[in-house]
Amino acid sequence: MAASTEELVVRPVEGATEYPALVEIWRSAVRATHEFLDDADFERIEAALSPVYLPAVTLVVAEREGRSIGFAGVSEGILEMLFVMNEARGEGVGSALLAEAIAHHGVTRVDVNEQNAGARDFYLARGFRVVARSPLDGDGRPYPILHLQIQEPVSPTVDGHTRRHEH
Repeated sequence: MAASTEELVVRPVEGATEYPALVEIWRSAVRATHEFLDDADFERIEAALSPVYLPAVTLVVAEREGRSIGFAGVSEGILEMLFVMNEARGEGVGSALLAEAIAHHGVTRVDVNEQNAGARDFYLARGFRVVARSPLDGDGRPYPILHLQIQEPVSPTVDGHTRRHEH
């Protein structure tokens, strides 16, 4: 997808009134990237987003032209969630959200569904490494989880290549 010329803004979520937009982002992202998730689990997770999962984390949202197109949720140095609208994938939204989470929320760890190769590769390309694997997800379902930890943050450059952060 071609990157938008409009500026991307990453800001804190201002409260539960924004949850419907975040659920829509989640729905778009998960339908595009979580083919392994069956419909019953999709619906169960979606139903728990607003009342359970979103209030449990510190949330930031990415906007372009005033429209929410991605969000991330952080808790105690762990990136608990990062989702980008399917049509905005590949435009730097996820990278901007991850950079915000690392720089301003102390993120050093993230868990990724093993079947989600795109997410796994995204984090590996940005300095994370697999440190452990769990055969079941946090709810005991058969969706293996890779536990990743950042080794040395990596940033994309203008030409699309990556560079290591200077210490």
